[in-house]
Amino acid sequence: MKRITMVVVGAGGRGTTYTDYALMHPDQARVVGVAEPREFYRRRMAERHGIAAENVFADWPALADRPRMADAALICTHDALHVPVALALLGKGYDILCEKPMGSNEADCRRVAEAAVRAGVLFAVCHVLRYTDYTQRIKQLADSGAIGTVVNLQHLEPVGYWHQAHSFVRGLFRNEAESSPMLMAKSCHDLDWIQYIMGGRCTAVSSFGGLHHFRPEQRPAGAADRCLDCSIEAQCPYSARRIYLERVAGGYTGWPVDMLTPDVTAAGVTEALRTGPYGRCVYACDNDAVDHQVVNMLFEGNRTASFTMTAFNRARDRLTRVFGTRGELYGDGRFIEHFDFLSEKTERIDTRPAEGSLGTYGHGAADYRFIQAFVAAVAEGNPAKILSGAEVTLATHMMVFAAEKSRRENRVVNLE
Repeated sequence: MKRITMVVVGAGGRGTTYTDYALMHPDQARVVGVAEPREFYRRRMAERHGIAAENVFADWPALADRPRMADAALICTHDALHVPVALALLGKGYDILCEKPMGSNEADCRRVAEAAVRAGVLFAVCHVLRYTDYTQRIKQLADSGAIGTVVNLQHLEPVGYWHQAHSFVRGLFRNEAESSPMLMAKSCHDLDWIQYIMGGRCTAVSSFGGLHHFRPEQRPAGAADRCLDCSIEAQCPYSARRIYLERVAGGYTGWPVDMLTPDVTAAGVTEALRTGPYGRCVYACDNDAVDHQVVNMLFEGNRTASFTMTAFNRARDRLTRVFGTRGELYGDGRFIEHFDFLSEKTERIDTRPAEGSLGTYGHGAADYRFIQAFVAAVAEGNPAKILSGAEVTLATHMMVFAAEKSRRENRVVNLE
C-alpha cells in the first residue's frame, strides 16, 4: 500500500486524533500541511509532523487558495465551517475526511453531498462507530440471520452528567445557532448507527425532548455565576472545580481538561475557569441544547427502532438491544450477548481489539479504525472501504432533521 499525504484543517482535538495515525504508521501516511487560527495548536501540529513552514496556514482560505498539495484533506473544524471548507477543498480535487455533521441544515448537507458526487473523489464522514470491531460483529450477526429477521432495535446514548455540562452547557455545542441541534451535534452518530444495523430505509420518525434541567429557574439559591466564586459549589455535581481541577490534581490533563487551555497546569486551568466559558455556572449559560430526547423510527418492512439520549447518568458506553424472529442481541460497546431461541443458550462475545493499545484510541478504538480505513481507501483508490460516504450520510442526516421537525412541531414526519 502506498503512503498517502494529508493536509488538516483544524488542529484541535479531532485533528490531532486523526493525524496521530501518521505518527503511528509513518509508512502509510504523512501530514504535509495544516491550517489553524490558534497559534499554539498550529505550531504544535507543525512541529509534531515536521511540516514545512510554507505549508503552515493561519486560516483555511489560505490553504484552499493553493493548488492541491496532498492526496487527502482532513476537515476537523467546528461544525459551522464544515460546509465552506468542504466545498472549497472538493473543488481542488482532494479526497476528503470530514468530521460530522456535513452541515447544520438540510440545504447545506445536500450541497456538500452533491458536490462530493460531482467531484468524483472519496468522501468519508466521521461516523466512526460504524467501523469498530463491536459494530461489525453486531452487523454480521444481524445480516447473517443468526437472530432471524431484525424486527426492533432499542438504543441508549448515556451522554453522562459531566460530559453534558462540559460540551452542551458550557462548551462548543451548547447553542444551536453556533453549532447545530443536540441530535445532530452529538447523536447523529447514533441515528446513523441504528440505520446501519437495521438496514433498509427509514420511512417515518417521531421525537420528543427538551432542555429540562440546565436552565436559570433550576439554579439553586445562593449559586454564583462562576463555580470558583460559589459558596455551594461543593454540593453541585456539575461543579467546574470538580470536573476539571480535581482531574488535574490527580495527574490527568487530557480531554476534557485540554479543551480549556493549552496550559494544563493547576494555575492555567484555574485561570481558564476564572475567565473562560468553562467556569460558568451551568444554570447561567447561553445554552439551548436539549438534555434529553427520544426518537422513534419506522423502517421498511414495518420494522421499528427507538433511541434515547439523556444527560442524567454516569458516563459510559452506549447500550443496545436488537430483537429478531429467532433470537436477540444485547450490547454494551464491548460485549455482545447472543440469545438463540431454538437452543435457549446465550453466547457472550468479547469484541475488544486484539491490539491492547487501541482501546484508548478514542471511542473504544473507533477513531483508529475509521482513520485506518480512510487511509487504506485513499491509498488503494477503493471507496468500498468507506462505510459512511456522502450519500449514506445525507440519508441519516435527513433522519436527524426529520426528528427535530417532529420534536418542534409535535407530529410524525415522513421521509421522502
